Amino acid sequence: MLINAADFEAIKAGRVDTAFRRWVRPSVKAGGTLTTAAGVLAIEAVEAVALNGVTEQDLKRAGFADRAALDAMLGNRTGTLHRIRLRYVGADPRAALREASALSEADAAELTQTIERMDGATPWVRATLELIGERPGAPAQELAEVLERDKTKFKGNVRRLKSLGLTESLAVGYKLSPRGEAWLSRATASA
Repeated sequence: MLINAADFEAIKAGRVDTAFRRWVRPSVKAGGTLTTAAGVLAIEAVEAVALNGVTEQDLKRAGFADRAALDAMLGNRTGTLHRIRLRYVGADPRAALREASALSEADAAELTQTIERMDGATPWVRATLELIGERPGAPAQELAEVLERDKTKFKGNVRRLKSLGLTESLAVGYKLSPRGEAWLSRATASA
């Protein structure tokens, strides 16, 4: 679920606590969280709702002036309309993690163990980090082609690395975080 910057700020400020989306299958579930670069949102409820079941209060809670504004946002999207209740939880925990350029022995060992589990039978983490380090800002499609991977799978893998604080998203492409650079430097030195 994508939340634009203006809507995120309205949720963070408490002016908005509802979003509407049309989905064939919901991409979030009640009780979960949504971690974005701007912070973390709690997903408090996800309910299918008929368009004529959207109340004036729902529109206000979602920051819409009227029903026409909701209709314009939904556009021609297909699927079932869902009402999502959201609450700001806090800052993105990955931000502080990414900035940790000095890894303790314990942190490095734990990170290496996690990466080994992620790699499984087909190692991909180190090659991905090395390529991002060599080509910061390169489009995902270009990086995926170099690694002979599907772009969608490649992007999913990079999101996994981002959750460990190893990469950062740019307007186009990615770059290694200080933590990612520190881990890769250790991994290269020990190889």
